[in-house]
Amino acid sequence: MSIIDQTRFIERLQFFNGQRLFADDLQGLEAFNREMRWLHNQSLHQPGVGAGFAVNGDKGDREVTIGAGYAIDSLGREIVLTETQTLPIPPVAGDAQGNPIFFDLTVSYPDDSALEEAETRDGVCLPRGVVRLREAPVFCWVELAGDNLIPRKPKLRKDLQDNLKIRLARIEALNCQLNSRVSTDQRLNARPSSNPYIAGGVEKVTELEENPALSNLIRAVEQVQARTITATIDAKVAGFLTTPAYTAHITGPRKFTVTVSGASLPVLVLDLTQIIESAPDHFKIFALVVIVSEDGSELLDGAVDEVEERIKADWRIVWVGVEG
Repeated sequence: MSIIDQTRFIERLQFFNGQRLFADDLQGLEAFNREMRWLHNQSLHQPGVGAGFAVNGDKGDREVTIGAGYAIDSLGREIVLTETQTLPIPPVAGDAQGNPIFFDLTVSYPDDSALEEAETRDGVCLPRGVVRLREAPVFCWVELAGDNLIPRKPKLRKDLQDNLKIRLARIEALNCQLNSRVSTDQRLNARPSSNPYIAGGVEKVTELEENPALSNLIRAVEQVQARTITATIDAKVAGFLTTPAYTAHITGPRKFTVTVSGASLPVLVLDLTQIIESAPDHFKIFALVVIVSEDGSELLDGAVDEVEERIKADWRIVWVGVEG
């Protein structure tokens, strides 16, 4: 919930000479300014590490070093560490097979109830009260499980997905020490790159489909057959935040020689590729594939089947996404 959800209208607080102020008046002013700042962060910035929070540790170490830093969570709250801190790694020997266990190091905003009292003062005819709380971020080791290395505990998984916990680094723990150097490739950055972000990949052609409409259109031409390729390309590994401009094409040989009735038949394959659906984590590609007999011979089903198998073995979908 933000100040927009909780408040029917915005009020500008004012004071006058001779006004008697209560703690609630000043607390309300502090809370209002803080939540307006959070609203700014939430609206105009993305959650993640804004500066610092460097995490270091080498193989064999039993603790990691975390540098001073600044981060923002999905509610716009600032997470600040003012000085270098060391944190012991989880005391685990390994999994049941003796393999290292993966952990993500996360940081989150501290609730007031978790903060240390830094200063108290006597009240006027009232007991002492707290006037300052020492703010310190909350660090947490999140154990990962499975081939996809997702958080084992559902609550921690949801906090990471909702960016209430900000991922700083990943480690492998074995025999109560680091099994490899700390990795920061997985950290979430609050500041997008000022340059276009480009990522791409290569996928196999796994299936060709017969298109009845096209087959009917060219049924009188014995030297031509048509097929289509429809594939959904998984782009999650690229980590795009918005839908990029995708481009894709098919690589591989276009000329084949197949055997028909004991004779060699030269075949030419043409394709027309189009992207028909786009999202940050995937896109869908459609390709029209036309198989043509170069010497005018009839294209029998056996010849087309052989061409299809060659295409699935040799063709690749090469794609690139550019996020500006």
